[in-house]
Amino acid sequence: ARGRACPLSVCARPACPLSGDITQKGYEKKRAKLLARYIPLIQDVHTEAVQAALAKYKERKMPMPSKRRSAVVHSSVETYTPPDTSSASEDECSLLRQGCITSTPLPGHSNVEPWISRVTQGSSTSSSASSTSSHPGAKPDASNSCSVSAAANMLADLMAHARLECVSAPPDVTTGLVGHSHHERPQVASVRGVPRGFNSGVLETANGVLCECYSLFIFQNSAAPQHPKKDLLYIDFQQPDPNQPKVEGTEMALLRGEPIGVVSNWPPSLLTALQRWGTTQPKAPCLTSLDTTGKSIYTLTYGKLWNRSVKLAYTLLNKLTSKSEPMLKPGDRVALVIPNSDPVMFMVAFYGCLLSEFIPVPIEVPLTRKDAGSQQIGFLLGSCGVSLALTTDACQKGLPKSQTGDVVTFKGWPRLTWFVIDGKHLMKPPKDWTPHIRDASNDAAYIEYKTSKEGSTMGVTVSQAALLAHCHALTQACGYSEAETLTNVLDFKRDAGLWHGVLTSVMNRMHVVSIPYALMKVNPLSWIQKVSSYKARVALVKSRDMHWSLLAQRDQRDVNLGSLRMLIVADGANPWSISSCDAFLNVFQCRGLRPEVISPCASSSEALTVSMRRPPDMGGVPPGKAVLSMNGLSYGVIRADTEEKLSVLTVQDVGQVLPGASICAVKVEGAPYLCKTDEVGELCVSSNSTGGAYYGLQGITKNVFEIIPLNSNGEPVSNGHFTRTGSLGFIGPERLVFVVGKVDGQMCVSGRRHSCDDVVATALAVEPMKFVYRGRIAVFSVNVLHDERIVLVAEQRPDSSEEDSFQWMSRVLQAIDSIHQVGVYCLALVPANTLPKAPLGGIHISETKQHFLEGSLHPCNVLMCPHTCVTNLPKPRQKQPDVGPASMIVGNLVAGKRIAQACGRDVSQLEDNDQARKFLYLADVLQWRAQTTPDHQLLVLLNAKGTVSSSASCLQLHKKAERVAAGLMEKARLSVGDHVALVYPPGIDLIATFFGCLYAGCIPITVRPPHPQNLTTTLPTVKMIVEVSKSSCILTTQAIMRLLKSKEAAAAVDIKTWPTILDTEDMPKKKISHVFRPPSPETLAYLDFSVSTTGILAGVKMSHSACSALCRSIKLQCELYPSRQIAICLDPYCGLGFALWCLCSVYSGHQSILVPPLELETNASLWLSAVSQYKVRVTFCSYSVMEMCTRGLGTQTGTLRSRGVNLSCVRTCMVVAEERPRIALSQSFSKLFKDLGLSTRAVSTTFGCRVNVAICLQGTAGPDPTTVYVDMRALRHDRVRLVERGSPHSLPLMESGKILPGVKVIIAHTETKGPLGDSHLGEVWVSSPHNANGYYTVYGEEALHADHFNARLSFGDTQTVWSRTGYLGFLRRTELTDASGERHDALYVVGSLDETLELRGMRYHPIDIETSVIRSHKNIAECAVFTWTNLLVVVLELDGPEHEALDLVALVTNVVLEEHYLIVGVVVIVDPGVIPINSRGEKQRMHLRDGFLADQLDPIYVAYNM
Repeated sequence: ARGRACPLSVCARPACPLSGDITQKGYEKKRAKLLARYIPLIQDVHTEAVQAALAKYKERKMPMPSKRRSAVVHSSVETYTPPDTSSASEDECSLLRQGCITSTPLPGHSNVEPWISRVTQGSSTSSSASSTSSHPGAKPDASNSCSVSAAANMLADLMAHARLECVSAPPDVTTGLVGHSHHERPQVASVRGVPRGFNSGVLETANGVLCECYSLFIFQNSAAPQHPKKDLLYIDFQQPDPNQPKVEGTEMALLRGEPIGVVSNWPPSLLTALQRWGTTQPKAPCLTSLDTTGKSIYTLTYGKLWNRSVKLAYTLLNKLTSKSEPMLKPGDRVALVIPNSDPVMFMVAFYGCLLSEFIPVPIEVPLTRKDAGSQQIGFLLGSCGVSLALTTDACQKGLPKSQTGDVVTFKGWPRLTWFVIDGKHLMKPPKDWTPHIRDASNDAAYIEYKTSKEGSTMGVTVSQAALLAHCHALTQACGYSEAETLTNVLDFKRDAGLWHGVLTSVMNRMHVVSIPYALMKVNPLSWIQKVSSYKARVALVKSRDMHWSLLAQRDQRDVNLGSLRMLIVADGANPWSISSCDAFLNVFQCRGLRPEVISPCASSSEALTVSMRRPPDMGGVPPGKAVLSMNGLSYGVIRADTEEKLSVLTVQDVGQVLPGASICAVKVEGAPYLCKTDEVGELCVSSNSTGGAYYGLQGITKNVFEIIPLNSNGEPVSNGHFTRTGSLGFIGPERLVFVVGKVDGQMCVSGRRHSCDDVVATALAVEPMKFVYRGRIAVFSVNVLHDERIVLVAEQRPDSSEEDSFQWMSRVLQAIDSIHQVGVYCLALVPANTLPKAPLGGIHISETKQHFLEGSLHPCNVLMCPHTCVTNLPKPRQKQPDVGPASMIVGNLVAGKRIAQACGRDVSQLEDNDQARKFLYLADVLQWRAQTTPDHQLLVLLNAKGTVSSSASCLQLHKKAERVAAGLMEKARLSVGDHVALVYPPGIDLIATFFGCLYAGCIPITVRPPHPQNLTTTLPTVKMIVEVSKSSCILTTQAIMRLLKSKEAAAAVDIKTWPTILDTEDMPKKKISHVFRPPSPETLAYLDFSVSTTGILAGVKMSHSACSALCRSIKLQCELYPSRQIAICLDPYCGLGFALWCLCSVYSGHQSILVPPLELETNASLWLSAVSQYKVRVTFCSYSVMEMCTRGLGTQTGTLRSRGVNLSCVRTCMVVAEERPRIALSQSFSKLFKDLGLSTRAVSTTFGCRVNVAICLQGTAGPDPTTVYVDMRALRHDRVRLVERGSPHSLPLMESGKILPGVKVIIAHTETKGPLGDSHLGEVWVSSPHNANGYYTVYGEEALHADHFNARLSFGDTQTVWSRTGYLGFLRRTELTDASGERHDALYVVGSLDETLELRGMRYHPIDIETSVIRSHKNIAECAVFTWTNLLVVVLELDGPEHEALDLVALVTNVVLEEHYLIVGVVVIVDPGVIPINSRGEKQRMHLRDGFLADQLDPIYVAYNM
């Protein structure tokens, strides 16, 4: 049998004073001896079951998440210590865990010590339940470091435990194609004698040592129950398990209770009874209230209750007026805000409202404006139309006040008038005034609040007739008689505490002794002492109260429970009360407690009391007990468990149906069909004593209060309405009712139902007191990827170490997996006392769930286990081997679609007055301009202040170039064809030296100078480019020359191997005899070096003819003439940025306003101010510049306008990019600067790549760029599916400008290299006169495909030579017309092939995953993803406090699962600015990956998702 710990927790502290100087351990031993003679030897089978389950997972090593403060590698010393019988420290309130004691002793144990240590393991129950004590077990002694060899041994050990078939290739846990090794679950013959010192070695890495072990570990741990999968296109829905238990019983019959007895003088209403006792028995005690020391403060007699209630009723009816109109009318609702420590005032307020015909709505006292659930209470008050709140003087003083002294309006609450009901505020009624008392009718008597699983609060209306009938039924079921004494520990505002202790007690003139919660916290034995001292006949408790009292047995000497005839255990729908009841009986039987006295009952807010166990003298039958298979229960089937003792639930009956009621169980989902006899269903009650409605909510009222159960033929089984109780259960033998849980507490995971409370019990059985602060654990489910996922949140003790907590978490996962056969999706530990609290101190579950989903839980430890839980991912896509060209080409159609081919305007047909066309070489053009227009200003360079720092006319530029050429020949003694590295900051010197090299016949290579503050990372790149390009000489400025030879540089690179370094400021003013003329236009002009986002340094060769063709294409597209001005805010070192800075002005003769992007860091408005000042029509920038403007100037548009900045002159603003257009950034930029006159149509994106730096460019003519929406899921399968804007999974793609003149583009299949049809996704191939001539070198990937520059289609037009861009995209013919009058073909770039992630057989673009992640929380500033050993790694920049970092782990995992069907393997949280970004604003993901593997990121937290 297995008793269960009760679910929710309490932060109570039972008093446990120690006499003298006895130690905690000594006290425990002494207590054990005292206990031994009272308690037969019993085992806690639940803990045994959990320990047995854990023993099956050999000592598996878990990778620890690394925090910034964690050490390099921790390994635990394998230790085993004997069980420690000492309890936890005093402040942890060592409470006995329910389920520690069961009624059947197990044989074979002679020593009581191990049992005692288990008895002290506490947890406990219900809305305000519990705590726990230390689990006897070894605490791993972690050494501070471990050698690599030791770590390698661990890795070997780890692999040995994993039982992998083959470990040659890193396992791909993201594909689902690898055969997972399942944990075997052998049958455990006996669960006794399990070694308690279970220990896990901990393998932690914070610096990249042993990186591989994590993916191996995750691979092994992905062996949870795997369910068969169905091959659907997207999401895999679970197939039912063919071996699951099936319902086999017959249809159940309605269970009817005994008829209500006829009582001769039964009053016609509750108020009549109050009037009778108040006038005929005024001295009879009604209610005794106690203080926190247990002393009686006040006894309210029936006479006083009647008089004070009448006084309050008179005051409410006569004193509360506004504008001489009564403030309230009969039937209005009134809130009762009375503290839990003041039952007397509550009774007066409650009966005062009934007498004045107002409807009382008792609620909790709000302590702060942000109380958990306070907003929902506000919703309840608003929906009930409450405008008046009654409270006590003391309570009103404690409420938060505004500056005017009035009570503040709480968040979400309606405006209330607060009225204090203490005696001095009430009016004395005239002698002839008596309240009007009617017979009970169907009008509402009171409203009881109820909170649902989602946290919404509703009011259950109870009519006067139902109230009277309920009192009658309880009187009959409990055999209440006049003047009996009842002790009540429960909350008197609602539920059983209200029904027995405030209503039925008055009906029968009983005396209630009310024991406040605060007293129970101080002295858990107080209720037993009061039963003994008052000789109470009835006690009203929850199982947690019995549980607590077992801890304070030293004070029990004078206790006698012989007076009790009923001990009502009112746990509502808690199936675990059996362990508390049995344990309590075991201890207190010798104190006069009779076994038949214990009366568990079931109840709910909607149906009130459902059933109650009765003593034999009142027609009760012997109590029942059921040992049920938990696996069966998860399928809703009742199976008495016989074999597997690990996962059973032992429940006791909750008695017989209440008199006058009928009960049945109906199916939980769908129409209310009756259940079979061996099926668990929702209990429903039909009687005249249930609640009537949810106040003001007609829709859900009908589905709960007015259901009609149906038999299997669909016919109603009864004429009357039934009310759903919200409890799950069944009718057992002897017509007894059994409850196994709450409907609200169920989590439906992969078609099986698990109880939250059940999972809490299992978690608490794993060394509870070592980690969990006072047993405070919350379990709930969240919906991720079309299924519920289990989340467990626990408060950890302040002294828990990182290793201990993580080890506890891993053991909890294993225990829940073994006992419930279900995986936990997320396990989070939060600091002690930080979870939102419910009114009586328990955890507010719905609020906790809300915090989790919003990312405001702030955990200090998180373990996500998506690999084991998420079993409904779509099947991985399997690519067909050896795909051949399958398409048929007919004319220009492929597979029935127009071939995806497009071209810019034909350059040869374009007649223009282009003088520069006469010259084949750019050097000739510059000399010609220097002669014909010597003073024409070509270049203007701006500084951070916006003033011109330098400028150059055609002649000045020519002369500077001549000086450089002379220097190269004389000083550097270079010959024609030598390579020269130009290391300059952005400026005119760079352009002059470039042309100087052309004049001298040398080959220039522009190189970004190293950053003086960051030499270690920037200088090696400079060195590498210089070496790889085989530069014979470096031209630079004096400052950079010093830097290259400095000591700091020597620390980063070998400075002795630099080639000749020349300072151009020191060049002689000499002319050269002649300017070099290349032998042919195909001669190499310059090398363009760039580091791709995948970390590959590639240099491409640009010939003289390609340079001229490029400049001509740009000139035609942008209509550039000498009279034009363009503004350029780009880096001038490679690609189109270089061409625009250095080449285009010289070729076209227009003036270029040069704005170095670095200057924007000091003056964000520099570029836009320059555009406005020079009235520029065409401007170029990069995405990083656009982002700087958007972020830096977001709030300053008003200031800029006042300074005269006007952007209405801009016709086209082009973002130079080698990526998919960033629509969101472009739109926010356009929207932001619309106020400054920027046209929404102006912003567009260019597209270029290594093989051709300018393929598309919007230019000044032609239609605006179009946007289409594609299905992101189809994109992963390399398909384009156009969808409507706003449809699910839609991804907007913007056209990358217009194809340049002379450029031809075709879309080819990535593998077959065949042409594709219109709107088909493939690789973009390009053919144009300005294609690069080939790679000069590719550093890091020498074998990079030679066919990048001379590819041919496999069929169709096999003659044309194309260059492969390495980018995926598609062409789509639009309805628009281009300049030539043809229909316009739009090119959409989806992303770089090199960057794509191949996961689960599908192709993912990192930007799509990153966009989802950044959207998931406001604190995520930037994000980058990459793969590592087939795991998806997500790196986030946290823009917020470090203690909020761990909130992001679950949110990121959720969003990537939901939107991309991928499991995140590692989440790395770093500081802002850690993700490297290049000058074009592109993320350097491979640099980031290298930094991650080399542990150079200094992460705040690294989470390894199991």
